[in-house]
Amino acid sequence: MKGSLTVLKGLTYAVTGGIVAAPTTSLPEQAGGVRNWDYRYCWLRDATFTLMALGAAGYYDEARDWRDWLMRAVAGRPDQLQIMYGLGGERRLNEWEVPWLPGFEGARPVRIGNAAAGQLQLDVYGEIADALFQSRLHGLPPNRRGAAIARAFYDHLEALWREPDEGIWEVRGPRQHFTHSKVMAWVAFDRAVKFVEQLGLEGPVDRWRAVRDEIHTDVCRNGFDPELGSFVQAYGSKALDASLLLLPIVGFLPPTDPRVVGTVRAVERRLMMDGLVFRYDSGETEDGLPQGEGAFLACSFWFVDNLMLQGRLCEARAMFERLLALRNDVGLLAEEYDPRARRQMGNFPQAFSHVALVNSAYNLTRREKPAEQRAESGNPEADEAQTILER
Repeated sequence: MKGSLTVLKGLTYAVTGGIVAAPTTSLPEQAGGVRNWDYRYCWLRDATFTLMALGAAGYYDEARDWRDWLMRAVAGRPDQLQIMYGLGGERRLNEWEVPWLPGFEGARPVRIGNAAAGQLQLDVYGEIADALFQSRLHGLPPNRRGAAIARAFYDHLEALWREPDEGIWEVRGPRQHFTHSKVMAWVAFDRAVKFVEQLGLEGPVDRWRAVRDEIHTDVCRNGFDPELGSFVQAYGSKALDASLLLLPIVGFLPPTDPRVVGTVRAVERRLMMDGLVFRYDSGETEDGLPQGEGAFLACSFWFVDNLMLQGRLCEARAMFERLLALRNDVGLLAEEYDPRARRQMGNFPQAFSHVALVNSAYNLTRREKPAEQRAESGNPEADEAQTILER
């Protein structure tokens, strides 16, 4: 775990506090494949997980610097929000291909820049709101611009959450109503309510509470498939998605809810190979790219967290040890792992994988567990009980 925290420190740009996703570009997710991306940027999606990992480890200066980088990067009009920025907050990340370079082991194209910067990904609004909320819970002093930025985002997201988007995996196919994206929109308004109720932020809490409840109802009605007994990747789809493992972690539903238990069981049955979790079936998801990629390491750690939350501790520890064994000789992890070729794949070392490792380690070894803390901060059962008391 200390090695993973050292990796995060090494991926931090000291001048701004930004943490790069990986220091490499175009290392393929499949040998000889075309899923080759430039990861030398900062993703907003990493915000909450990274803050909690750094905070739990006692790296408060680094957590504060990351939070402050986040605030500088997203300052401005909400409709100009990008899902990723340069280390210094740069916005222009135009993607282009380098045809004269052969690529790693012949995997082409080699790409510079990342077109995902121009995508609509609703989940980043929830990550920003949750990162600000969790930073306050972990004792970081408030950022003077945080409240104003958050309120502007809520006004914008109130209309935007109903729109389809490209989702957490940045698909290059048609926009869809991704279940995870809607859940993270719920997180944004849930944390807005918590800011008022627990931290004294001023705002239209009744309106925020109504939007939060509307999104929750919408997701449970359209994102859950009774026939499968599982939440699905997108409204109207039968496909599964490992991002659904985040539902209990962000507090959308309790980990013992039958719908969550059914989702975890379905992911285990359909997206797991050799004890590792694939983010989705690239053969049945229209992501605009040829089929094939490795198992996603962060998703595999999320599965460990779900096992822990469900009380399946022996299984959680065994899977965690299995994942630790995939590290290279100096303890580094890439983005993915190919169970057939038995090798790491994708950009390297990957911050998201190491952040997930740190959080899972704390979930398994500490009394105060990051997954439980984040889930409890958005527990809808507690909210419903409070609503009944208020009535």
